Amino acid sequence: MRVLLINPGSRLPIETRTSPHLGLAYLGAVSERRGDEVRICDLDVEEGPISQVVAEYGPDLVGITANTIQIRSAWGAAGEVKAVREVPVVLGGPHPTVLPEESLAEPDVDMVVRGEGEATWVDLCDHLEREEPLEGVPGLSFTDDGRRVIHNPDRAPITDLDTLPYPAYHLFRTDRYTNLQPAIDHREGAALSILTSRGCPYRCIYCSQIGPRKWRMRSPENLMGEWRWLVRDQGATEIGVLDDSFNIDRRRALDLCDRLIGEGLNRVPWIMINGIRANLVDEELLGRMREAGCIRTAFGVESGNQEILDRVIDKHQTLDQVREAFRAAKAVGMETIGFFIIGLPGETEKTMDDTIRFAIELDPLVANFSMATPFPGTGLERLVREKGRMLVEDWDDFAFFENKPSFEMKGLSAELVERKWQEAYRRFYLRPSRIFRIIRRKRTWLNLPQTVRMAWRTLAS
Repeated sequence: MRVLLINPGSRLPIETRTSPHLGLAYLGAVSERRGDEVRICDLDVEEGPISQVVAEYGPDLVGITANTIQIRSAWGAAGEVKAVREVPVVLGGPHPTVLPEESLAEPDVDMVVRGEGEATWVDLCDHLEREEPLEGVPGLSFTDDGRRVIHNPDRAPITDLDTLPYPAYHLFRTDRYTNLQPAIDHREGAALSILTSRGCPYRCIYCSQIGPRKWRMRSPENLMGEWRWLVRDQGATEIGVLDDSFNIDRRRALDLCDRLIGEGLNRVPWIMINGIRANLVDEELLGRMREAGCIRTAFGVESGNQEILDRVIDKHQTLDQVREAFRAAKAVGMETIGFFIIGLPGETEKTMDDTIRFAIELDPLVANFSMATPFPGTGLERLVREKGRMLVEDWDDFAFFENKPSFEMKGLSAELVERKWQEAYRRFYLRPSRIFRIIRRKRTWLNLPQTVRMAWRTLAS
C-alpha cells in the first residue's frame, strides 16, 4: 500500500520546535517493515499544501496525528485530502483517543486509532489490504456506511518494545528542523529523539497521557543498538530522550549510563526533554548521567506549595525532594529546567506566590510557567467541569503557553491567574542575577534577534 502520514502542524513558537515527530517516525517504520511505500508530510516544517502532496503521491491510506491544539488543523487536513482523493483517512494521537466520536462526526474522518498506534496501524493496513471487516481490529473506532460509530475493544499495550523497528527518520526533511532546544542551545546538525521506555505509573491531575498506568522499558541491548545507530549512522549531534518516566528504575538508568560511557557514545550530548522524577534522583545517578553525556534535565516541580502538590496534583513528591534534586544536578554540572503551573484548582494568591518564590529559590537555567489547562480526559478537566467554569471551548485556545486562562473556579478568577502568571515570569527573569546570567551565556549572543523575540513575548505579554 501507499501510505501518507501527516503532522498537521502546531502553533508552537519555532523556538520550542525540536525534531522529527517520533510518533509518525514509528508509524512510518512499521509500515515500511510491512512492505508499504510511505511518505511523511510534517507541516511544522513543510509548506504544503496537503492537496498538492495527495495529488502527486496518490496514497491508498492517510494517517493524521493530533493533540488537542492540533485537532482543528487535523480535521482541516482531512478535508484537504478528501477534496483531492477519496481515500480512507485515519486520525490518531492524544485528542482523538480521548474523544473519538468527536472526530468521527467530521465528514472527512473515517477512522480513529485509539491509544498506542503501531500495532493497530499494522493490523488496520492488513485488514484493508485483504478487504476484511474492520470489526477485527482492536483499538480502532470507525463509522459504517450509515455513519454509525463503532468502537472496537481496546488493544493491549505493546509488551515487548524491542519488537518495534527504529524510527524512520529518513522519511523526514531533517535539514529543516532546529536543534532540540533552540532557545537555549546553538548546535548544527541532526537533532533526533529516542524513547527508552513508555508509560508512567503516576497519574498527575493535569496529565493527558493516553496509555495505561504502566511503565514499560526497552532492553539495554536494543536501546544501545538504536543509540549507536543514531550517533554513527544518522549523524546525530544531539539526542533528546522523550520518556515520561526515565528514572523509574534507578539500576536500569545507571546501567544505560555505564554502557554509553563504555562505548564512547557520551561524546554526543543528550537532553531529558520531558524531565525526570525529582523524588527518584540522587547525586550519584545525576553524576553518572552527566558523565554519560546528559547536559540538561527538566523537573516537573509544578507547585511550590506542598498542600497543592499533595491534595490537588497527587504528585507524590515533596518540596525538599525537589530542592535536593536541583542541588544535586547543579553539583554535578548539569543544567536544569523547571516546569511550574500557575492557577491549579484550590490555588490562592498565596499558593501562587509560593510557587514563584520556590522557582526563584531553585533558580533553574529555564523556568517554564504554564497556566493550568484542563485537557480532555484529564482529572483536571473532570474537576473543572464539576466544580468550576470553562472559559474556552474552542480547542485552538487550549494552548497553555499563551496568556489566556481556560477556566475559573470559586476563589480563583481568570484575572488573578493571568496576573500571577505574568508576575511569575517578570519576578523570575528580571532579577539582576538572572539578567547577568543570561548576558554571560554565549547562546544569548549567537542568535540575538531570537533571544530578543523570546524575551519580548515572555515579559511583555
